[in-house]
Amino acid sequence: MPKMKTHRGAAKRFSKTGSGKLKRGHAYTSHLAPRKSTKQKRHLSKSGLVSPSDYKRIKSLLVYMD
Repeated sequence: MPKMKTHRGAAKRFSKTGSGKLKRGHAYTSHLAPRKSTKQKRHLSKSGLVSPSDYKRIKSLLVYMD
């Protein structure tokens, strides 16, 4: 049986926190940025966590991130 491969696109977008959760960046940060408020851009620049409903699907792409 060959080794499973990590989905490289997902590996570049998600990282693991110290407690084992998956960290992600926010969407809508760069495109059409001038019309967004400063507050909106500031909140979007900070990282977020993967929601529990998406966790299993994304975890399957990151097979060796355990």
